[in-house]
Amino acid sequence: MSRESWLNAALLLALVVVPGWALWADEPFTITLATRAVIFALAAVGLNIALGMGGLVSLGHAVFFGIGGYAMGILASHAQNYTALMEWPFVIEGTKSMPVIWLVAVAASSCAALVIGLLSLRTSGVYFIMITLAFGQMMYFFAISWPAYGGEDGLSIYVRNGFPGLNTLVPIQFYGICLVWLCIALLLYARLMRSPFGLALNAARQVPARVRAVGLDPRRLQLVALVISGGITGLAGALFADLNRFVSPSMLSWQMSGEIMVFVIIGGVARLFGPVAGAGFYVLLEHLLGGVSEFWQIFLGLFLLAVVLFGKGGLVGMIAGRRRDG
Repeated sequence: MSRESWLNAALLLALVVVPGWALWADEPFTITLATRAVIFALAAVGLNIALGMGGLVSLGHAVFFGIGGYAMGILASHAQNYTALMEWPFVIEGTKSMPVIWLVAVAASSCAALVIGLLSLRTSGVYFIMITLAFGQMMYFFAISWPAYGGEDGLSIYVRNGFPGLNTLVPIQFYGICLVWLCIALLLYARLMRSPFGLALNAARQVPARVRAVGLDPRRLQLVALVISGGITGLAGALFADLNRFVSPSMLSWQMSGEIMVFVIIGGVARLFGPVAGAGFYVLLEHLLGGVSEFWQIFLGLFLLAVVLFGKGGLVGMIAGRRRDG
């Protein structure tokens, strides 16, 4: 095993040991922190598919995160208020079932990624960045001006949604659900990296002209990557909204897009467990320094600057070396 493989195994073990210790020590807040880190890592895995594999620097990934959150909020709010989501031409009821909400969240965010990708992938470089940012701001201000679902104040859900056979109000059980989804996303990322699609996508990122020469369309490859990325990020948004039992336009803001990108950069772009390391570091730093100063992001910015200048492989790259698994 390579050094990075050992590090990945250690990070995966930490995801099990830390909440296990918190359960034994009766520290539910630590479990909640770990759940937050896992959900952020899931969103970052989604971005890592677009950024690390496809080379797509998106400042609009909060669109998919927020759509997933609002999918949960809208369905759950109609269920708790006993009102139909749609009454004509057929009746659609709200639901408190997590599997149904996840399906809707992934479908909605994937469709949004498809539409945004079809338009934004006509450009590249800084123009692509600005178009994704523009879509993000459009969705953010749309949510603010949507009074039916809370507008600027957001939307509260009184009781966490349910999963068959589990009590999701128990922190460790909800954490288990989130961890399983993170593991599935990491497995999907690892398989994509080694698949013909992943190899073609990586080639499209580096030498698109050669990819065209063998009869493949680089934009189509990037579009598929963006749709997969959007679906995973939307699932993370639904879980995040369920964790807080609250959804607001801030989930669609450009700051959220920036945070998700920070997770990937700090952990290591295109590294399998880079999003896990980055999200865990962010949540830990926020917890340790957030109570000391409201300007704790200064320290985060300094560390991010150091990573960009001196450790381009992120935390994983600095510890494991430049060679990447896969």
